[in-house]
Amino acid sequence: MNLLKNIKAILFDLDGTLVDSMGIWGQIDREFMSARGLPVPKDLQQQIEGLSMNETAAYFKEKFPLEESEEELMEIWNQMALSHYKHSIPLKPGAREFLEEVTKRKIKCGIASSNSAFLIEACLKAHNIKQYIPTFVTSGEVQSSKPAPDVYLEAARRLGVDPWDCLVFEDILPGIMAGVNAGMKTCAVWDDYSGEFWEEKKQLADYWIMDYYDLLGKAKAAI
Repeated sequence: MNLLKNIKAILFDLDGTLVDSMGIWGQIDREFMSARGLPVPKDLQQQIEGLSMNETAAYFKEKFPLEESEEELMEIWNQMALSHYKHSIPLKPGAREFLEEVTKRKIKCGIASSNSAFLIEACLKAHNIKQYIPTFVTSGEVQSSKPAPDVYLEAARRLGVDPWDCLVFEDILPGIMAGVNAGMKTCAVWDDYSGEFWEEKKQLADYWIMDYYDLLGKAKAAI
């Protein structure tokens, strides 16, 4: 796969793409709902997939009898997740080495995520990779969340790169669709959490990898 040819910027989703964190959110939802005596709907994760944290808070306020404001909900979730992002959530296999490689090639990198700026910042610092990814955009900063292209278009704008010169790495269908809708090349990244949709993701994206070692294991000329 000559997927880096003519690419000037790489844009990553965070959760499930750069870090192996998707399962943490199901755990947080269960703990949060259990503490309030509320059952967790089986389709909760599917309903909120791709939503910004602001939109997720609004969804929770609409669907569940919660006393907290949307702002209070986001603060609670940020604090519940912080320790995980700082101490227990690992990078995806080969992610650091791939970031080092593309940085050597002078390809710009950014993050376009539905997560909060608070947790993205904590995660980048915890893994000491902020020097590779100085720019990130959250879905809460743009008009529409994934699968709309807004967050990826804004990330490209901040990096000063045209959308067609960008390559998106994503792990979920709405994210891949956002990259496609932005007019960017896309690469699906395997994640156990959404493995049941792997074939659909492979068909939608331009490329796919099981992990970043799939790229690094090839001759450098091939990537």
